[in-house]
Amino acid sequence: MQPQPTDYPSFYQPYVEQVKEANTKTMLSKSLIELTTFLQSIPESKADFAYDEGKWTVKEVLQHCIDTERIFAYRALCHARGEQQHLPGFEQNAYADLAKVANRSLASLIEETILVRRTTVMLFQSFTEEDLLRIGFVGENLIKTFCWAYIVAGHFMHHQNILINKYNINQD
Repeated sequence: MQPQPTDYPSFYQPYVEQVKEANTKTMLSKSLIELTTFLQSIPESKADFAYDEGKWTVKEVLQHCIDTERIFAYRALCHARGEQQHLPGFEQNAYADLAKVANRSLASLIEETILVRRTTVMLFQSFTEEDLLRIGFVGENLIKTFCWAYIVAGHFMHHQNILINKYNINQD
């Protein structure tokens, strides 16, 4: 079941388009393997590197991905459980400003990113087909629960591409 444009808000389209797998649960499981392989290729020497002034460091990018995945997984849980409240958005730059990663090691951020994805995979594995098709709202925007899996995976893929192309993190 591949998300259709009417299944999620259009501002998530760049993330959803990154993902080609049609089976939600299989896709997330595969994404864990790909994410782990990529993260383990990041050299320690790049940990505090930012490609330009005012841009996030590699560690800040990873913390952003951790925070964002947790928020998206929470939204998926709420929607799968039939939450009727319209969930709030979040300001990624404000979160990043308050997430002080200077005292964190690259290794700890990599480990946490992998663990968060594992819990996201487990969460989606627990959902029934009925859960996955349940509809919820973020702000005034309608979204089907299963779309969160594609948004989660696509969001990381988006940042992985930036890390490869702008931060020169090369995969061997």
